[in-house]
Amino acid sequence: MGMSSAVVQVAVLEDRGVVSVTGPDAEKLLAGLITNDMTLLADAPALYAALLTPQGKILFDFLVVKTEGGFLLDTVRDKAGELVKRISMYKLRADVQIRDVSADFVVAAAWGEAPLSPGGAAGAHVFADPRLPALGDRIVAEARSADAALAAIGGNSVSSAAYHAHRIVLGVPEGGRDFAYGDTFPHEALLDQLHGVSFTKGCFVGQEVVSRMQHRTSVRKRVVPVLADQALPAGPLPVLAGKAEIGRLGSVAGARGLALLRLDRVAEARRDGIALVAGGVALRVELPAFATFKIGAPHEIA
Repeated sequence: MGMSSAVVQVAVLEDRGVVSVTGPDAEKLLAGLITNDMTLLADAPALYAALLTPQGKILFDFLVVKTEGGFLLDTVRDKAGELVKRISMYKLRADVQIRDVSADFVVAAAWGEAPLSPGGAAGAHVFADPRLPALGDRIVAEARSADAALAAIGGNSVSSAAYHAHRIVLGVPEGGRDFAYGDTFPHEALLDQLHGVSFTKGCFVGQEVVSRMQHRTSVRKRVVPVLADQALPAGPLPVLAGKAEIGRLGSVAGARGLALLRLDRVAEARRDGIALVAGGVALRVELPAFATFKIGAPHEIA
C-alpha cells in the first residue's frame, strides 16, 4: 500500500468550455479587456482573469492558456458562446479570430501528492492551476486525444463532484455556483486573493471600480468557507443571522460549503452570540488558508 494515499485524482469537468482567441492582435485585444496582465504569460503557461462590466462586475471568469497559435480560455461551458460575443464587441478592426471550441476540447483537473509533469501528452496543455497551487493541475486537451492524454497522467478517475469537494475544502469559489455573474465584484469572488487581478497593469474594462475597492479599508462581502456539524443543504440558500439575511450559501460538499457573506454582519453575529443558519442547519465561517483578509478587522487588505 504505502503510496495509495498519494494517488493522483483526475476528474473531467464536463461543465467547462473553451474559447479560442487567435490571430496577430489576440494578445493586445485581451490585454485591454481582462483583469489580469497578459505579459505574465511570458513566464507562465496560464493565468486566471475575468472580463467585467464597465461597472466592475464579473461577466465571465476563465483561465487563459497560452498556445502556439494564441490563447485558449477555459470557462463555464454555458457561457462560452456569450463570451465569444462579448469579446467580439470589442474587436473592432483587430486581426483576431474568436471561436467557441468547446466541442473540440476536454477540460480536466488532477490533484494529489504527485504533481504532473508540465507540458503533458501530445495535444494537451497541462499546467499548475494559477489560482492556488493546492488545487493541483489543470488539463485542457484536444478532444480527439483526451483519452490518451488522461491515460498518460494515470491516477484514479473520479467524478467532477470529487473535484468540487476538493475546491470547496480549499475555499476556491466558482462562478455560477458561489457567486452570480453580472452581480459580483472581483474582490467579493476572491479574484484579488487568487491571482486573478493585476493592480499594476494598464487599463481594462471596469478597472476604476476594482481599483477603488482595492484601496478601501475593507471589502464588505466575500465568498468564504463554511462548516457545519452535519451535511449542509444544497444551495443556493439564504444564510441568516437571527432573522436577517446576511448572504447566500453556494456550493456544498457534505458538511462543508462556500457562502458569499457580509463579513461585517458575520463579525456582529459572533460578537452577539447569534448563530448563522442556512436551510435550518447551523454553520460557522472558516477563512481559507490563503486569505489576507480577516472577519471584522477594520483594515482588511494587507
